[in-house]
Amino acid sequence: MKTIWFLPLVFLYFGLFSFGYCKSVSARPAVVNVGALFTLDSTIGRVAKIAIEEAVKDVNSNSSILHGTKLNITMQSSNCSGFIGMVEALRFMETDIVAIIGPQCSTVAHIVSYVSNELQVPLLSFGVTDPTLSSLQYPFFVRTTQSDSYQMTAVAEMVSYYGWNAVSVIFVDNEYGRNGVSALNDKLAERRCRISYKSGIPPESGVNTGYVMDLLVKVALMESRVIVLHVSPSLGFQVFSVAKYLGMMGNGYVWIATDWLAYMLDSASLPSETLESMQGVLVLRQHIPESDRKKNFLSRWKNLTGGSLGMNSYGLYAYDSVWLLAHAIESFFNQGGKISFSNDSRLKTMEGGNLHLGAMSIFDDGMLLLGNILQSNLVGLTGPLKFNSDRSLIHAAYDIINVIGTGFRMIGYWSNYSGLSKEPPETLYAQPFNRSSTIQHLHSVIWPGETLSKPRGWVFPNNGKLLKIGVPNRASYREFVSKVRGSDMFQGFCIDVFTAAVNLLPYAVPYQFVAFGDGHKNPSYTQLVDSITTGVFDAVVGDITIVTNRTKIVDFSQPYAASGLVVVVPFRKLNTGAWAFLRPFSPLMWTVTACFFVVVGIVVWILEHRINDEFRGPPKRQVITILWFSLSTLFFAHKENTVSTLGRLVLIIWLFVVLIINSSYTASLTSILTVQQLYSPINGIESLRKSDDPIGYQEGSFAEYYLSQELNISKSRLVALRTPEDYAKALKDGPGKGGVAAVVDERPYVELFLSSQCSFRIVGQEFTKSGWGFAFPRDSPLAVDLSSAILELAENGDLQRIHDKWLMKSSCSLENAELESDRLHLSSFWGLFLICGVACFIALVIYFLQIMQQLCKSAPSDSISSEPGSTRSRRLQRFLSLMDGKEDITKNKSKRTKVEGPSFHGDGDEDFGRSSKRRATDLATGSNIN
Repeated sequence: MKTIWFLPLVFLYFGLFSFGYCKSVSARPAVVNVGALFTLDSTIGRVAKIAIEEAVKDVNSNSSILHGTKLNITMQSSNCSGFIGMVEALRFMETDIVAIIGPQCSTVAHIVSYVSNELQVPLLSFGVTDPTLSSLQYPFFVRTTQSDSYQMTAVAEMVSYYGWNAVSVIFVDNEYGRNGVSALNDKLAERRCRISYKSGIPPESGVNTGYVMDLLVKVALMESRVIVLHVSPSLGFQVFSVAKYLGMMGNGYVWIATDWLAYMLDSASLPSETLESMQGVLVLRQHIPESDRKKNFLSRWKNLTGGSLGMNSYGLYAYDSVWLLAHAIESFFNQGGKISFSNDSRLKTMEGGNLHLGAMSIFDDGMLLLGNILQSNLVGLTGPLKFNSDRSLIHAAYDIINVIGTGFRMIGYWSNYSGLSKEPPETLYAQPFNRSSTIQHLHSVIWPGETLSKPRGWVFPNNGKLLKIGVPNRASYREFVSKVRGSDMFQGFCIDVFTAAVNLLPYAVPYQFVAFGDGHKNPSYTQLVDSITTGVFDAVVGDITIVTNRTKIVDFSQPYAASGLVVVVPFRKLNTGAWAFLRPFSPLMWTVTACFFVVVGIVVWILEHRINDEFRGPPKRQVITILWFSLSTLFFAHKENTVSTLGRLVLIIWLFVVLIINSSYTASLTSILTVQQLYSPINGIESLRKSDDPIGYQEGSFAEYYLSQELNISKSRLVALRTPEDYAKALKDGPGKGGVAAVVDERPYVELFLSSQCSFRIVGQEFTKSGWGFAFPRDSPLAVDLSSAILELAENGDLQRIHDKWLMKSSCSLENAELESDRLHLSSFWGLFLICGVACFIALVIYFLQIMQQLCKSAPSDSISSEPGSTRSRRLQRFLSLMDGKEDITKNKSKRTKVEGPSFHGDGDEDFGRSSKRRATDLATGSNIN
């Protein structure tokens, strides 16, 4: 609000456009005036004052820069007051300064930046970390330190690294505090974390202890035990002192302080009672890489201060700001820049009283100097001094320190390049960019309470409120969850699992069950889960199925019961009958098998016809041979011998297929004839979906949504059923009497239903896989802890004992509960048929290639008809003749005889006689065409 009051005054002083005359011109003057505006009596101010003075001495004594031109620094104190800061800035403008080093406070920076913009005088702030001071709104504001945007990113990554989901924030209620917390909220949201509670402290000094105590009591009543402290040093020490008194610096708490505490630890020797009040606190400190220049300067610093005042990061940035400005001025002069100022003619007309507005002037080449500042590229005590596209220093990094005893220990680093690490950031810049969570590591921390165990980071709010847990008030299947009549208590399998899991937690969970539904019909579970998002319930306990659309709005615990949709149908006993031998195979299987018998017989006949006398003869005889040969292979009783290699290959593969089919048929037929068979026309969800019969489902279940939306089954076919008795009646009546053909429900309900209804069975397999869990709001830490407790219940056997207590029924055996089709289908054998078919095809291709080769060799060359039609006819006749004719293998035998030598056998005459008889038979029947 103070800033708003000053804006009209600033704009009254300076218009949007300047019209005036040149006041002074100098190409390279002997002295360049520079202002410095910060709080001189603060810790940062005392260090910065000495650092700036030493930097000016070093610049003026260095002959390699400015070349005779000296820097003249004029320092003024703003006391972090917007009004005083504006007045001091206006006084600077009367002295023709070219830049201002500072300010130190965000409140002053916001106001002075307006003056800087109008007079085109760059501001080089070594102490303002407010991330809202953007280059778009304040083009002449240059931040020579790190922005709180980076610091809050480091805090958010620490919170995420340790697995915490929420933090409480205590901040100073000014631009520095509010804007820093706003940046923290954005960075936490990027990592699915949040600020659960925040409270501001007035920036005025002298805040009484009672106010701080009331604030901390409210924080202690909140859920989060991770507290981020973003305040000024005086307020911070007061908060720690009161927190120590309230016991908030003990086990279970996490305190993260921003860099206000780091520069106090570096600069001053804190009293022992102050250090005692902040044991275990994590602190962020701007990272300054080690270098020889830094070591030499720190040694020189000790001589200057006598060890009474320690150096901090802001002092180093103040020193570097002077050098950065000196190099920018040097480049400014080298580019022809001149120190010239112009008065605004409108300010001239406004002169009156003692304001002396005419003495204020505009720096004509301020934009050129600003450009040289932003293009700087040098190395200072703090490392590289180079700006990125956002006008922020490159290589933003922070040390993470842990306050222990009378000092602190380093536990790691954070940088915008590598994230969290145990190694200094400068050693990682040369490595490939990698922000994987697997390489983010920090050293161990000694937490408040002197423990090495990482705090959980949250507790249930100690505000007297109980968790409101919604429980479905069911009308059926009350074994899972039901309300005890005449009371507010609940019982059942789900309730016992939840109670047992809560008892395993290392902390108490205050809760109360609230019924959802009237108990006369099952409530809508979708509406029950939605009640968490609307704030009606803090959690939901019951038989809640974990499905995709619900996981988008809530978090679930580890499933404590397996679930999935199944199909329940009525069945009838199936007698064997006279045609039972046909049941092992489906009709398609019978058809394909018969076809393959014929096809294999034909293939073998083709391969053996030319060289095997047993496959020759009259057409009628050859057809009978084909059929007899193929069918006899079923019993491995074929008497025809195969001679060709291709024929034997096909026959071997076919006999293997027949062996498998024969064995499968025998096993299936044995089962049909010896085991009682159950029959249902519905074999599973697919056959049910293809039919037009009505389908039953449990009222309030997600099965309706799945059947209608996922499987595209018309809602007109879906029938809501309330109780197991409704299930049984609808299934017995069937579609013809207003009932249903099948019921689709989750397996736990179905198993309980079938335990007392033995005339129904499950057909097919589960067509969904899910489970039951307890629902909580998104990012609820209770969901994680309860999941671990459920796993422990499963491992120690308690979960099974609870299941047996409520759901184990023995009135009807569940053995063989699932009804499967007893027929063997083609899908089980298509691989065998494919192999056999491919073998037949390859054999035929090779055979016909051999025939074509012989056809080409036997083509007549002496009489060739000139007519094309006659040529094609002759070729066809030769092809058919070659196919049907018997191959003359006497030449091959004679060749083999010559090679092997004479051989005499006792049955040679019989072979000769049999061969002669077959040739005579072939001649008599006319089957041998030459």
